Amino acid sequence: MITITVPTPDVTIYKQQAPELSHIYGFTDFHLITREKGGIFMFYNDKDELLFVGKARKLRQRIKKHFEDTVSPIKDHRNEVAKIEVCHVDDPVEREIYETYIANKLGARYNPDKLTNQ
Repeated sequence: MITITVPTPDVTIYKQQAPELSHIYGFTDFHLITREKGGIFMFYNDKDELLFVGKARKLRQRIKKHFEDTVSPIKDHRNEVAKIEVCHVDDPVEREIYETYIANKLGARYNPDKLTNQ
């Protein structure tokens, strides 16, 4: 039996209600997310429900792409995202395991391809 736990976030950023600075869907603190490290990221709504979990070799670029891409699984739900949590995970295999585990354990609403209990 393998025991997996959801890692503690290294960075958490929140949507601003009336941002004074340049923003992407209300988020102004992307600079707090590393450009160089890989890991996993989780998008939550204002009720703290997990909307989406993803993985990336370079976190900041991948997270921002979800707010710009026309093919992102959350493209029609970007306004729902109120919080982003980021966990640094160097190993690509561990990132894959965490992504699948978290999507299933916390019931990520917009990760249908990762859910095993459909």
